Amino acid sequence: MKYFIVTYGCQMNVHESEKIAGILEKMGYECGESREEADIIVFNTCAIREGAEDRVFGNVGALKKQKKRNKDLIIVVCGCMTQKEKTAKYLLTTFPFVDIVLGTFNITKLEEYIHKVKNGRQLELWAEGNIDETLPYKRTSGENAWVNIMQGCNNFCTYCIVPYVRGREKSRQEEAILNEVRKIVAEKKYKKITLLGQNVNSYGKDLEPQVSFSQLLKDICAIEGDFEVGFMTSHPKDLTDDLIDTIASQPKIEKNIHLPAQSGDNRILKLMNRKYTREHYLSIIKKIKDKIPNARITSDFIVGFPTETEEEFERTLSLVNEVRYDSIFAFMYSPREGTVASTMEGQISDKVKHERVNKLIALEKKIQKEDNKS
Repeated sequence: MKYFIVTYGCQMNVHESEKIAGILEKMGYECGESREEADIIVFNTCAIREGAEDRVFGNVGALKKQKKRNKDLIIVVCGCMTQKEKTAKYLLTTFPFVDIVLGTFNITKLEEYIHKVKNGRQLELWAEGNIDETLPYKRTSGENAWVNIMQGCNNFCTYCIVPYVRGREKSRQEEAILNEVRKIVAEKKYKKITLLGQNVNSYGKDLEPQVSFSQLLKDICAIEGDFEVGFMTSHPKDLTDDLIDTIASQPKIEKNIHLPAQSGDNRILKLMNRKYTREHYLSIIKKIKDKIPNARITSDFIVGFPTETEEEFERTLSLVNEVRYDSIFAFMYSPREGTVASTMEGQISDKVKHERVNKLIALEKKIQKEDNKS
């Protein structure tokens, strides 16, 4: 029996697909090289942008003929997109050949539902609870090992669907994380360990007693072995001086900091509910550059947020020009149903969004060319 997994979205989804692979291999399935030879196909989906959902619908629809040829084929759709009840029901209505639809908290039930699928289609969307420490993994990212340190998000940025599909922040117990890292290091197959969370800087605030992200990093670095530690993603409002000092002082921590700014204008930042100002963000950048001169700083930006004026967009360009990032990820604002921003007046046209994102990317290339030359 063979499986094939299609993964959309962020590194968190990549890591969760490793969990899915672990469950399937424990059941006796082997990884197939194509969908055509698979006995079970899993789509692990993303809900951050509309384009990702459209690709899922297209790829799921393309399996209709394969399902007709092989009625024993099991098709599973899971992840952030299916956590939205309306989307899950649309999937079941539009694609009656899909067998299992699971939300983000139900991966642990995948084996159970595969056994049940002969008795009818399976749907479960929400069972938010404690983090399951028993799931097997099949690590698939080469010399990098992903380690999830928390799940969920409490920030409620007005453009973002994540808190609605992944729930509130829940941190793993520090000892469970340290034990996982010790096992990874003992295998001597991985040169890098990347810690994952929607906002790693807020790790440990929900634990009793509390453990800061800075302390977790120090304790990981104290583990003997030859490895490098990275992490993503940081929220600027929670990036402390202590964390900057820890990154600067610990040789095992890579000097790469991804710090999404999203906008360079204070009014837009407030509308986004980012909880920091341009000035505060720049003060953090200055501290990083002062204490870690060799730091590689990257960022995310959203253009065309509702009511964003040309002048406000220019402030984003000026922020990029001032910081001179090593690289940026630029996105056009995509309304997600259920978020505050999707109902705001003053939605920006696609034409303007395209013009702005192209300007931002052109500026990034210009800066990189200048810096590379120097």
